[in-house]
Amino acid sequence: MTFAREPRRHRPAGRLLAPSSAGLAAAFLVAGLLTAPAGAQVRNATTTDPTPGAPTGTAARTVGDATYEPGPCPKTPEPINALEGARCGTLTVPENREKPGGRTIELGVAIVPAASGTPKADPIVWLAGGPGDDAVGEAQMAIDGGLNRDRDVVFMSQRGTYSADPDLLCPNIDEFNARSVGLVYDAPSTERLHVEATKACRDKLAAAGIDLAAYNDIQSAADYEDLRKTLGIDQWNLYGISYGTHLALAYMRLHPEGLRSVGIDGILPPSRAGSAATWSSARQGFDGLFKACAEQPACNKRYPNLSATFDKLVRQLEAEPVTTTVTLPGSDKPVKVVLDGGALVNWMTSATHVAPQVPAALDELAHGKPERIARQWAGGKLSPQAMGRVAHGLVYGVFCSEWTPYESEQAALRGGQAAFPSFPRSVQAQAPQLTFLHPDCDVWNVPAAPPSIRDATRGDIPTLALSGGFDSQTGADNGPYVARTLPNAKVVTVPYEPHVVFATSKCAQQIAVSFFDKPSAPNTACLKTLEPPEFEIAP
Repeated sequence: MTFAREPRRHRPAGRLLAPSSAGLAAAFLVAGLLTAPAGAQVRNATTTDPTPGAPTGTAARTVGDATYEPGPCPKTPEPINALEGARCGTLTVPENREKPGGRTIELGVAIVPAASGTPKADPIVWLAGGPGDDAVGEAQMAIDGGLNRDRDVVFMSQRGTYSADPDLLCPNIDEFNARSVGLVYDAPSTERLHVEATKACRDKLAAAGIDLAAYNDIQSAADYEDLRKTLGIDQWNLYGISYGTHLALAYMRLHPEGLRSVGIDGILPPSRAGSAATWSSARQGFDGLFKACAEQPACNKRYPNLSATFDKLVRQLEAEPVTTTVTLPGSDKPVKVVLDGGALVNWMTSATHVAPQVPAALDELAHGKPERIARQWAGGKLSPQAMGRVAHGLVYGVFCSEWTPYESEQAALRGGQAAFPSFPRSVQAQAPQLTFLHPDCDVWNVPAAPPSIRDATRGDIPTLALSGGFDSQTGADNGPYVARTLPNAKVVTVPYEPHVVFATSKCAQQIAVSFFDKPSAPNTACLKTLEPPEFEIAP
C-alpha cells in the first residue's frame, strides 16, 4: 500500500483494500503492454508444445480458448531490476467465459528465472494485493525476498490491472481521493462526491464496452489456471499477499488439481471478507501495538494507556474536526487536511507500518500538534504512486459481486459496534478502507456472484498461513480461521509486524522460502530471535 512513511526494511506492497474506498493506494503497479486490441477474437495461433528442457514461457501454445505467446515484457511505471532477464509474453483469454465467442482480453506475463542453476520444476506464482494491483510491479519485492532461489517466479497482470488490455484504472477516483483529505471524512457531502466519482468511473468503462460483471475472482482464477496449462506446467505453487490471499483461496477451491502448495500472507478469507471483519482486524492490530508500548517501561511511562488516548481522540475529532495545512516531501504547495474521527481510524490502520512513531504521533495530536498525522494521512493519497495505477473496475467487480450482496449495511455497522463500542455511530458506520461501500456498489450495479464464492476453502493442499502481530488490515486470527478447513495448513504469526509480513520481515521471507522447499515443515526458528520495536520517546 502507498503510505507516507519510512519503512523499516522493505516498503509494504499489498494493499488490503481499494483507494476508491478510502483505502491507501498500493505503490507497486505495472504499466501497459504492447498487445493486440482487447476486442480481437482468439487468434488461430500455432499450437506448439514446449520443447523438452526449454525454459518455461518460450513457446507459443493454445489450450482451449486460451493462448500464450512469448513477447515483450510489460512496461512498468518505474524500472524494475528484477525483470531484467525475465521471460515474458501475453496470455489471451475470453473476457467472460459465460459468453462464448465474445471479446477477449490480454494479460501481461513475466517469468523471473530461478537463481539456482538447477531450478525445481514447479514455479511459484505471485498473486498481488488490492484488489486492483498488478503483480508484475511487485516483482522486486518477491525477488528481493529470495522467492526465486530455487524456482522460477511467475508474475501475471490480473485482468483489468495496469498492464492488462483493457485496463480498468479510472484516475478520476485517485484524483478525488487526493482532494478528499481536505473534506470531512464521513460527511454526507463527501459521500455524494465519492459516489459520483465511482459512477463516473463505471460510466466510462461501460461506454468503452467493458463487461463489468466479468472482473472477479472466479474469472481471474480461471485466467491463472489457463496460464498454467498454456505454459505446460503440471503443478505450481502460489504466494498471495493481502487481497492476493482472497484470490488464492478462491483458486484453491475452484482449481485445486494443479497446486502443489500455497502461501498466503496478510490473509483475507472470502468466506468472511467484508466490513465487519475489517473492523475486527483493526481492533487486533491496534491492540497489538498498544500492548507492545505498554510492555516497554519507557513507552508506558511517557504514553500511559495509549488505547484510551486513541479512543478519546477519535471521539473528540468526530465531534470537532481539526483542520490544518501541511507541505509534503518534494512540494512547497500547502495542502489542507481535515482530521476527524474516521480519518484518524484510517490513518491508524496503516500507521502500524510505522509502529515506532505511533505513540509520539498520537501524543502530539492530543496536545494540539496534528501536523505529523496530517502529513502522513495526506502523503499516501497525494503520492504519485497513488495516481492512475489501481484498477478500480476490478476493485468494484470484487467488492460489489462477492462482498456487499452477502453483508448488509446493518451487519457492517454491528461489526464496528462490536470492535469499538465507544466510537460514535458515524465512525462505526464506515469500516476502515471501505467508506461508502454499499452506495458505491449500488451505482456499480453488477450481479451478485454465486453464493459459493463465500464458501470456506477446504482440502489437503499444504498451506502456509502467515500473519503479522500488528496487522490492522487483515487480523492475525484469519490464520487459525482458514486452518480449520485446511488440515495441512501451518499457521505462523510474526510478532511486531504489520500487514504483509514478507514485505517487512527477513524472518518471514526465510519462513516462506523454506516452506516451498518443504511444505510439511517450514523453518520458523527465526521467530525466537525477534524483538519488539523501539518506540520513539519524545522529550
